[in-house]
Amino acid sequence: MNTVLIIGAGASGMMAAISARQEDARVILIEHMEQVGKKLLATGNGRCNFTNISQDAEKYRSDNPDFSWHVIQKFTALDTIAFFLQLGIYSKNRNGYLYPYSDQAASVRQALEMKLNDLGVEVYASEEIQSVTSKSGRFHVKTDQHRFQGESLILATGSKAYASSGSDGSGYLLARQFGHAIVPVVPALVQLRCKESFYKNIAGIRVQGRVSLFCDQKMACTDLGEIQLTKYGISGIPVFQVSRYAAKALSEKKQVSAVIDFMPDFESEALRVFLKKRIRQNPAYRVNDFLNGLFPYKLAVLWYKLAKLPKEKPVEELTEQELMNLVHLIKEFRTVVTETNDFSQAQVCAGGVDTREINPETMESRFVPGLYFAGELLDVDGICGGYNLQWAWSSGYIAGKEAAHAEN
Repeated sequence: MNTVLIIGAGASGMMAAISARQEDARVILIEHMEQVGKKLLATGNGRCNFTNISQDAEKYRSDNPDFSWHVIQKFTALDTIAFFLQLGIYSKNRNGYLYPYSDQAASVRQALEMKLNDLGVEVYASEEIQSVTSKSGRFHVKTDQHRFQGESLILATGSKAYASSGSDGSGYLLARQFGHAIVPVVPALVQLRCKESFYKNIAGIRVQGRVSLFCDQKMACTDLGEIQLTKYGISGIPVFQVSRYAAKALSEKKQVSAVIDFMPDFESEALRVFLKKRIRQNPAYRVNDFLNGLFPYKLAVLWYKLAKLPKEKPVEELTEQELMNLVHLIKEFRTVVTETNDFSQAQVCAGGVDTREINPETMESRFVPGLYFAGELLDVDGICGGYNLQWAWSSGYIAGKEAAHAEN
């Protein structure tokens, strides 16, 4: 019977442990936090969006984009749903986003922990790794309390995102120790901080819109949804979706800006016509009241100021140029991005262990026989919507299954 050592008891580590144990391996799961699966408790705002029905390669990002989709197809969202159903987790579907029916992330964590116990996985929590070595076809792990050895080792330590949950970046050092390259790691699914001083006046506003990210004047990506304006910049799911490109570009010293379309249902000319009709209907309205009912007042006031429109001016006196200036601000509101929030605010990271050095069929190192990787430690990050957890389940399942049969 092979012994599989797993460092990291997050989503991917627990899945790897279950998968390996189901293949009749002895499994030792080592975690430096006081309990397994702590980060799971924060996912989906505490409800745990554990996968998504809508799956395609574009949902996963990497410097080696084909890798992640190959892995996902080997353990799909349907496999995930079936797996959790066997664990007693019946899913609730919200527009393709799947949650436990209880709407509690703790339910998912508890189900996984119960399965670990039922299978006889040997779990060691609150253990700090001191050294990891490989000698004569066996791996040796020394913690502050124990020494372990096994035929295979799975690194599932997570990234640097949300360190309070246990992701401290230590896995990158272990990967480098075994000769693996690390794609530069930056925050992803994170808020963007902007240059302009006016954000303190519009903080707290939530609006529907489209965010397009530009790096050195070239559009990198775009996303649509609810945008949150904060005292330092922009947030919300569409901002999170584009943030990994902002973080990478900023780390490369590129100029980054975001263009917000606050009325994506209208083309610019259609919006101009719409506003002209509004003027004809209420010609005596003052500029100060012109956008009432369309946008939050504080946001409209900012636009009037930027467009240099006197707030007491009757709207019927607006020139074509003044009207187009207002249309431009609504449709192409450009803001300079100076930085992202740090790793403690990020949901995941972009970058990590270079996947070109990993076999996607097995999750095994191409350099070190018996060494496997799973989860966020790798250079794969999904968009919001359950995709990062799906990556954890898929990569963890394959790594565990293959590690159980490792022949060094």
